[in-house]
Amino acid sequence: MTVSRETPDGPTNEAIDRHLAEALPAGSLYAVGGRVRDDLRQAAGEIIETHLDLDYLVTNLTAERLLERLQSLGRIDIVGAAFAVLKLTLAGRTVDIALPRREQSTGSGHREFAVQSGPDVSLEDDLGRRDFRMNMLARALPSGVLVDPYGGADDIAHRRIDVLSPKAFEEDPLRMLRAAQFAARFGYAPTGQTLEAMTRSAHLTPTISPERIADELGKLLVKAPRPSTGLELLRKTGVLREFWPELTEGYGVEQNEWHAYDVWHHAMATVDATPPGDLTLRLAALLHDVGKPRTKEGPHFYRHESVGSEMAVQMLTRLRFSNEIVDDVSQLVAQHMFAADEALSDAAVRRFIRRVGLARIDRLFAVRQADVAGSGLPKRGDHNERFAERVWAEIDRKPAFSVTDLHVRGSDVIAAMVRRGLVDSGFRGDARVGEALHWLFEQVTDAPERNERTSLLLLLERYFDQHIERAALAK
Repeated sequence: MTVSRETPDGPTNEAIDRHLAEALPAGSLYAVGGRVRDDLRQAAGEIIETHLDLDYLVTNLTAERLLERLQSLGRIDIVGAAFAVLKLTLAGRTVDIALPRREQSTGSGHREFAVQSGPDVSLEDDLGRRDFRMNMLARALPSGVLVDPYGGADDIAHRRIDVLSPKAFEEDPLRMLRAAQFAARFGYAPTGQTLEAMTRSAHLTPTISPERIADELGKLLVKAPRPSTGLELLRKTGVLREFWPELTEGYGVEQNEWHAYDVWHHAMATVDATPPGDLTLRLAALLHDVGKPRTKEGPHFYRHESVGSEMAVQMLTRLRFSNEIVDDVSQLVAQHMFAADEALSDAAVRRFIRRVGLARIDRLFAVRQADVAGSGLPKRGDHNERFAERVWAEIDRKPAFSVTDLHVRGSDVIAAMVRRGLVDSGFRGDARVGEALHWLFEQVTDAPERNERTSLLLLLERYFDQHIERAALAK
């Protein structure tokens, strides 16, 4: 039987099953999709994720009759008339309900299909068009009888990923990315047939939209305990080279005595050493040394963090990741070689925090921790931990970390400029105001106790005295 799971909003899975079964003819309703697969995985002792997305299939009904049967349950939205997929919102939860369909590819890259749907298409035909055998499963409702025409349960029991047809990836190249994220998330191994088909279809990867690649890659990185499993599968089959060739450049590039692995395997060990759930952190760990192959000079990789930061921007932008992710990852890559030097002054520590950005500090230390773990060698000392403690202690003191933290504003600078006759009373500000505020910020960074309004106004007078004196000398 299906597993009942409480949801934050709305009815349980079982409650929705019951409402649908009561509204539809007996023997016509089936649960399909990842929920059925994961029920079997859970029964086998695997730890699974909660499924809030529910997919159903209804046989032996036309689209019109299906609409008639369901309209009393809640709001219905039709998604694509050709696919006859309905979205039913029932008591706050939205589920997908479809008629069986049969697809025949008429073009490359999952772009052109002849689609037939409705009561003339069998349940088995619909299941057979799905990506892998482990997903070609259905469960009759309300009886709970498993429908498994293609051996999906056996694949789950043996923890393998297999395709029904050798042309599965030609029909939809995105399935290659899905195979990688399932391998990484579930710890399943692709069969020889799957590997051969992926390798043969790798050249079709450019036909996949960048957004869809990023979506599957994101699932792999966010959800997998060991992302390296899926990334290595993409490298071995040639898929990774088609969308991120820069990352594959590290394979076989030896490092110095501080690393047991080449650049590629170090990146894999580093991303595996980060916890699941944080896409930005895992992307930064994956790409932190991506610039090394292009900067190698003997045992050295001069400025690889700067080169790598620029490469990360290009790689992430190409896959249409958000600007926030691009900015954060590129900065984490650029800053990951920071020196955990006990001799740094307090002001230097504050400048380090400013340079990295307060919001990125936690992730930067996590990248460093994973970088050390991914070296493949015993940890050397606790200097990184001591430096992190010092940084957090400084943050707890709440000094000014940006111009906005100053206890004066641009209006104070403008008032001082008007008072000194540097501008007229209608002045509304220009670059000189920002320059003055940044000068004050530097003084506060050196001595946080100066961030007090009276002290800052006195410092501002000194700034303009120096400014006027320099201007006079320049003449």
